[in-house]
Amino acid sequence: MLRIMTDDEASGALAGQGYGATLWEPDAKTVKNARVSRYLRWLADRGADLGGTPGYQDLWEWSVGHPGEFWASVWDYFDVLGDRGDGPALAGETMPGVHWFPAATLSYARNALRTAWTDPERSAIIFDSERNRAGSLSYAELAAEVARAATGLRALGVRKGDRVVALLPNVPEAVIGLLAAASIGAIWSSCSPDFGTRSVVDRFAQIEPTVLLAVDGYTYNGRDYPRTGVVAEIAAQLPTLKAVVMVDLLGTAQASPPALPAGVRLLHWPDLGTTEAADAGGSNPEFEEVPFEHPLWVVYSSGTTGLPKPIVHGHGGIVLEHLKALAFHLDLRPGDRFTWYTTTGWMMWNFQVGGLLAGTTIVLYDGSATFPDTGRLWQLAAGEQVNYLGVGAPYLMACQKAGLQPGEAYDLESLRGVGSTGSPLPPEGFTWVYRAVKQDVQLGSMSGGTDVCTGFVGHCPLLPVRSGVISGRSLGAEVEAFDSRGDPVTGEVGELVITVPMPSMPVMFWNDPDGKRYADSYFAEFPGVWRHGDWIEILPDGGCVIYGRSDATLNRGGVRMGTSEFYRVVDAFPEIADSLVVDTGRLGAEGRLVLFVQLAPGRELDDDLVQRLRAALRQQLSPRHVPDQIVAVPGVPRTLSGKKLEVPVRKILLGTPVAEAADPSALANPEVLESFAPGSRL
Repeated sequence: MLRIMTDDEASGALAGQGYGATLWEPDAKTVKNARVSRYLRWLADRGADLGGTPGYQDLWEWSVGHPGEFWASVWDYFDVLGDRGDGPALAGETMPGVHWFPAATLSYARNALRTAWTDPERSAIIFDSERNRAGSLSYAELAAEVARAATGLRALGVRKGDRVVALLPNVPEAVIGLLAAASIGAIWSSCSPDFGTRSVVDRFAQIEPTVLLAVDGYTYNGRDYPRTGVVAEIAAQLPTLKAVVMVDLLGTAQASPPALPAGVRLLHWPDLGTTEAADAGGSNPEFEEVPFEHPLWVVYSSGTTGLPKPIVHGHGGIVLEHLKALAFHLDLRPGDRFTWYTTTGWMMWNFQVGGLLAGTTIVLYDGSATFPDTGRLWQLAAGEQVNYLGVGAPYLMACQKAGLQPGEAYDLESLRGVGSTGSPLPPEGFTWVYRAVKQDVQLGSMSGGTDVCTGFVGHCPLLPVRSGVISGRSLGAEVEAFDSRGDPVTGEVGELVITVPMPSMPVMFWNDPDGKRYADSYFAEFPGVWRHGDWIEILPDGGCVIYGRSDATLNRGGVRMGTSEFYRVVDAFPEIADSLVVDTGRLGAEGRLVLFVQLAPGRELDDDLVQRLRAALRQQLSPRHVPDQIVAVPGVPRTLSGKKLEVPVRKILLGTPVAEAADPSALANPEVLESFAPGSRL
């Protein structure tokens, strides 16, 4: 019997959890010293008209009402290294046909490493791991490593516009690789090493990489996972590859290197660029200045059909957005210690690396957040005197359920902020942080996406923290809730849309020369308006509540994966005639991942088949995407054109009556839809 909580039950549960209770408010000192307050005073000195005594709402309204002026001021306030040129900040009228700073040139890597020349001994990276591989790099040391790696990449034939990809965990080599590629004007892309071969190839093969940086294995939950065989499989399916550079984490890369195709060079990380850099006699990187929208990296966000969407962000848009978000919303200052628990396959890794733009020390952790126990990240925060700790909402809920008291167990005096993203944080998660962690910490629940590589609703030190509520809309992000007619609504749940361009929106999708796939992904439903695919309620006071995905994309631990990727694995089983996968994630929980299978004639869903399905999905996709439940159904509902009804089935599982979830006349097999109703014996 499949049992899913209904909407009414969910609402009743939230009402009993202290929803909306104020848990933290900034005092006068916090407001005065906040970086966003200093920016407000700077704007006033420049004559910006924001009213008599402007507050956050006034600043937000100005930022979205005058986007060109706002983003130009961000460039000036942070003294971004580069040439803005003489053109406008924003060219074009209607999304997606707009362009930012069309006359500007800059380098992400030069801006990320600028502290190497102003405060070279400041720590740039502190790293730790389950294997006790730990240490630090100063900004000067990081710059020297970037110079060496960039020299090595150039020697391997990497040029401006080429792609450098990585199968690496959250280790310094990944940060160095990104900055080295960016300094050349090459384009970066990374996957976590727990991704299976098919998931990696589905991503990297689309962008035809020149060099692959890869790891011999990784450690998670106390267990080693060798990956040299996977590296060999991946390399065999990337015909443009010229070289593989191995990072030795398990100590096996030298003794048991991957078997590579003929013509693909094998190097080891310590040898990359060593000879060439010694011949050059320098330890400072050379930076290729590129146009504002020149591709910086490719990240992936999956829809419900086809391969993962290869989303391209530009150098300039990421520099401006991350400076704004980290300084004005997270309130990070130069020298602060900043970490986000993430993998290289999640956009929060890119966001974490952005801490270098703000002159912070980024703290990298490679391993499980709950090994050897659930308090591992609090231990890390205490040991490294972290000022801002970012995690996924499920981690905070796991700590709450485990009864942890980090504030008593660890010295968290340095901790000023805790960030939460990946899925909505429920009210009890908020109250647990203030009860068990620290009463004077600012808890920042934020929501955004891989698509923009930031949060467009979140926290700010000028705004209060209330249980279950995201503090407000981010500067420069004109977020609205649209009803079915495309009208903005307040105090009601609607489609999350963005009505004003943001610089960190994609500059394009890879292999989308006419922009059709990009336009269809975000602008098809509301022309000229970005539809993100989340349900949001904007409260009368500006607070926001996210209610989860409004489409069928699977969001597990902040990593999206398309249902089509599931089907390619499941449909390879001869026992399976058809399948459908649904993520029931909603406010208060990540949700359950349910896989429905229609069995081939004469087959049954026994324990052996269930275990083989789980193993295949774990190996070929990732451990996050193993279904919580596998259920046999008499058939998979499809439209007359043959499309699977993922969104309607999700609505049914969450309590929508079958008759309201889908029009039977539009279905090829409407009789099977009743099988998915909660309470049905499946």
